Amino acid sequence: MTIIKMRFATKTIHAGVHPDPVTGAIMTPIYQTSTYVQEAPGQHKGYAYARGKNPTRTQLEANLAALENAAYGLCFSSGMGAIDAVIKLLQPGDEVIAGDDLYGGSYRMFTQIYERLGIRFHFTDLSDVSHVAAQVNERTRLIWAETPTNPTLRIVDIVALAQLARGGGFLLAVDNTFASPYLQNPLDLGADIVMHSVTKYLSGHSDVVMGALMVNQEELYARLAFILNSCGANPGPMDSFLVLRGVKTLHLRMKAHCENAAAVAQFLREHPAVGLVYYPGFKDHPGHEVAARQMRGFGGMLSFTLGNDDEQAARQLASSLKVFSLAESLGGVESLVGHPASMTHASIPRDRRVAAGVVDGLLRLSVGVEDVEDLLDDLRAGLDGLG
Repeated sequence: MTIIKMRFATKTIHAGVHPDPVTGAIMTPIYQTSTYVQEAPGQHKGYAYARGKNPTRTQLEANLAALENAAYGLCFSSGMGAIDAVIKLLQPGDEVIAGDDLYGGSYRMFTQIYERLGIRFHFTDLSDVSHVAAQVNERTRLIWAETPTNPTLRIVDIVALAQLARGGGFLLAVDNTFASPYLQNPLDLGADIVMHSVTKYLSGHSDVVMGALMVNQEELYARLAFILNSCGANPGPMDSFLVLRGVKTLHLRMKAHCENAAAVAQFLREHPAVGLVYYPGFKDHPGHEVAARQMRGFGGMLSFTLGNDDEQAARQLASSLKVFSLAESLGGVESLVGHPASMTHASIPRDRRVAAGVVDGLLRLSVGVEDVEDLLDDLRAGLDGLG
C-alpha cells in the first residue's frame, strides 16, 4: 500500500480514520458498547472493556495525533482530566514550574489538589526564560506552559523552554488549546507533551467536553495510557464521534477565526473607550516576534480593558452585547465574551491574578466565524452605550 504524506487539511478529514469494514460507511461508527465479546479468556480483538479502549475513540486519537505530528494520542473526558493525568506522572517532593498567567482551573487543580499531596508549584512569567531558569532546581520535574496564555495572550518561546527542560532532564508540557494544531505544533519545537482542551477549537461547536494528550515517546505514552485506564477519565463514543465530525473543518474554521480576530483587535485598539488590547498579531506586542516564528497565525482569542479599567463598565459591556454571548469556554463557531476575574479565573487569589495582568476590568473575547461586520457593529453599539 502506498503511504501518502498528508498536508494539514487532508489530515483533518482522513488521518487515522477509515471506512467501516463491515458496511463501508465513510463516517466512523459510534461503538456504543461497554464491553466486548472475547474468543477465549484473555483473547480478544484488541478491545476488552470500553474504559480502556473504544474503536470510535481509537480513530479520534489517531486523527488528533496526526494533527500534532505525534506518534501517540490519548483522549480524556475533559481537558482537566488530561492535565490531571500529566500531574499524576509526578510524586510527592517533585516541583513544577507553571505560568503565572494560566487558566484558573489549572491553577485550582495545582494548588488545591496536588499541593496538598506534596507537589510544589512555582508560578512565574514563562515568557521570560530567565525567570524560568531561576526556579529550576534538582527537584524540578515539569514545566507546564500555555502559549498564547489565558487570558493575557503572552507568548512563550517553546524552543527556549524545551532546551532548558532537556538540559535539566525534566519534561515540558504545552497547553496548545488557544493556538490549535492548525497554528502551532509544540512537539515539533521540542515539547514532550501537548495538551488540548478538545472542547474548544478541535471540536469547534460547543457541544462536547473532552481533553487530549499527544506525545512521541513510547514510554511516556504507556505511562499516560496506564493512568487513563486506571483512573477512568475516558470520553464516551458519542463525544468521540462528534469531535471526529467537528475536526474535519478545523482548517476552515481557524482561518475565519484568525481573520475575524485581527479585525476585531484593530477595531478595539482604535476605539476611544478601550484601553489595552492584548493580541499577539500586533507588531508591538511583546511576544509578536516569537509568535510569528512558532505560529502560523495569531489565533481567534484576544483580551482588552476599557480606558479606565472600570470593572463595572466591563461587566455592563459584557452583558449588553448581542452577537457575542456572555459565557465561559472558547473556540466555538459562535463569538463569546467572558469576564475572567469573575468567571474562568475566579479561583485565583485577586492579588496574584492582578499581578499577572488579569485585572477586574479585563474582558476576554473568543472571536467566532460570524460576519465580521456584525461583530464590529455589536462591539461598537456596546462601547458607545457605556454611561
